[in-house]
Amino acid sequence: MHALVYDGKLRQVDDYPRPVLRAGEALIRPTLVGICNTDIEITRGYMNFRGVLGHEFVGVVVACEDAAWIGQRVVGEINAACRDCAVCRRGDESHCPNRTTLGIDRRDGAMAELFSLPIACLHRVPDRMPDAVAVFTEPVAAALEMLQQIHLRPTDQVAVVGDGKLGLLCVQAARLPGCDVTLVGRHPERWEFLESMAIHAVHVDELDAAYTARFDVVVDCTGHPHGFRVARRLVRPRGSLVMKSTFAAESECNLTMLVVDEIRLIGSRCGPFAAALRALDGGLIATAPLIAARFPLHDGLRAFAAAAGRLKVLLEV
Repeated sequence: MHALVYDGKLRQVDDYPRPVLRAGEALIRPTLVGICNTDIEITRGYMNFRGVLGHEFVGVVVACEDAAWIGQRVVGEINAACRDCAVCRRGDESHCPNRTTLGIDRRDGAMAELFSLPIACLHRVPDRMPDAVAVFTEPVAAALEMLQQIHLRPTDQVAVVGDGKLGLLCVQAARLPGCDVTLVGRHPERWEFLESMAIHAVHVDELDAAYTARFDVVVDCTGHPHGFRVARRLVRPRGSLVMKSTFAAESECNLTMLVVDEIRLIGSRCGPFAAALRALDGGLIATAPLIAARFPLHDGLRAFAAAAGRLKVLLEV
């Protein structure tokens, strides 16, 4: 089958082995797959992954031991947990030490004509939701995860650093409790749709003393080591710093001043899929302004080249 594979080099192949149906899993034919910054970082050495890329998808189940799933349009959680270890039994499947991760860690991803995922990871897509909206479920779930981890109060001041794909989703998620939200970025051409949401945006080069140590919660979505330094500058003493960035490079951190200022540092990644589908279905998160381009899967190399430094590029399968 046709697939987009990373094996030390990003390649398109026409003879990749088709997955076989395994117990407890479903074979899915993707219709749309999103290129994520994590996919790009994998091609730079992140996670030392080898195989088919892609973890943001919407597709149709074509084979499954539970016939009720066949023909269903689905999205899927990316962590395939064992659901039997102590970590899983306490409800932390996304941290299962035995897990594989779709297109990221020891499990072929969705940038192919067919892929496999456990039935337990699947979520049905509402009939009225377009594929171009449903494909954002995984990153929207990641954006909503910070609301699971931190009690954002309507009186809180929140800054999201980074106006890439995830940053533009996180800044929308942060406004849901009624917070005063500021986006810090480098691309004013991406900000116009935020005005209707009363989200203030400022260029990172225009940050002055008035922004220093001002925010109760700061979220780093830059995907770059420099982003942490900007985010750290903005958070107030005893504030919270949420880290959403995953990248291959090393990052330096002044741990002493985190202690002195009593900063709460929180790692944040995968999130609640059911909640993400509800938010998308209810129109609470805008996704159309984030779509930069669409390419057929067989033009995947050009799609990856186009995705660098742009908003969401989608692959049509």
